Amino acid sequence: MTTTAVKITDAEIKRQAAGEVRDLRDIEARGLYLRFAKDRTRASWYLVVRGEWKLIGRYPDLSAKQVAAALPGIRLRLDAGEGSNLSKWLLVSELLDWYADRMARDRSLSSKRKKTGASLIKCHLKPLLGAVPLASVDKSTLDDRFMWPAQESIGIDYVRSAFQLLALAFRQAFKLRLITSNPMKDVKFSDFSKAKVGVKPSRLRVTQLQDLLTLLRDSMASAPADAMLALMMLCHGTRIGETRQAQWSHVSLAEREWFIPTENTKTRCEHHLPLTHQVCALLERYRDWQAAKGYKGTYVFPARGRGPISDSQACAVSTRLGKGEWTSHDLRKVARTGWTDLGVDFLIGEMLVNHTMTRNVQTYIHTSAELLKREALNKWHDWLDGKGFGLIHRSTMTRNGNSHNDVEALNDVASSQIQKP
Repeated sequence: MTTTAVKITDAEIKRQAAGEVRDLRDIEARGLYLRFAKDRTRASWYLVVRGEWKLIGRYPDLSAKQVAAALPGIRLRLDAGEGSNLSKWLLVSELLDWYADRMARDRSLSSKRKKTGASLIKCHLKPLLGAVPLASVDKSTLDDRFMWPAQESIGIDYVRSAFQLLALAFRQAFKLRLITSNPMKDVKFSDFSKAKVGVKPSRLRVTQLQDLLTLLRDSMASAPADAMLALMMLCHGTRIGETRQAQWSHVSLAEREWFIPTENTKTRCEHHLPLTHQVCALLERYRDWQAAKGYKGTYVFPARGRGPISDSQACAVSTRLGKGEWTSHDLRKVARTGWTDLGVDFLIGEMLVNHTMTRNVQTYIHTSAELLKREALNKWHDWLDGKGFGLIHRSTMTRNGNSHNDVEALNDVASSQIQKP
């Protein structure tokens, strides 16, 4: 059992594995050794520094080429008093490929989040950081290779999203001991940029809702499904993903409730929305229209094939209706603004849009909140009636059960009784 001095390559390792030599010493890289295990198809990489054997990693997890490329970084880390171990990955691209595959198979993530993550990795993180050795990742490298080039071509909010995804990938790999250290542990986005990542203002204002409802009333005649999707979002402030996946089994006209299951929500919390008499009338009309077209399926917004319309198809609806002036998310924002202007309690508004709330806030939520949610939507839809919503749902009943002969009478009542924002 001897030590042999050779130029260590993958081919040389395989040749020496057939013999009995225990250690290979590299004649070019000072202090680099490979020690064979009893199973000579496996071995351990060491760097000998001042007589101490520092374990680098395992062969064949780490090839000779990978170790040679990482040696300068390892020496620097040892000089700084840090560890010498390398993971089986050498480059940032390898870690990102692992995390992209992990995200793609994570059932707890929505399809939209998976697509967004895959896009950030493929289009931004890998092109800018993929060739960087893991041992070289630090603040200076991140600023030079990623932050500064990225902010020149994409918005600062998108740069932050990519940065957060990168940090999450490193943190998860370190937790699973796939890398020996997390170079992004103490790195913050604010270390690189002080730019404020603000909330985009809504491109729809409450004062524009009369024109919007006129547009949706006309669209009900030519494209009922498009108009219905927009109306459900405007009436309830729901997200486009939550709305497009609605099923008729989730809607109870008798109980006047719309149930959104956990798997359809961004917050992964089931959501219950009261249905007003206006929306019930609208849904009845829409269901009759679907039945007249011969549709007896499950979904409120079905695709031509199986299942509901896709996210891209739903976004195309707002593109057709908004013509570039507003998006589906603007419908959600203007609803939230309208509730505030009508004096709806802040917590009730947050519950209606299904925002994530802290555990402490949830402690104070009681059953009376459901009644307050219903009162808030009644107030909102009554106000919308005065702006033309009544002409769309054609309801002949008010909340107290009184009948009206025509829609104009309903609109007169709504206009005179409901406070305007």
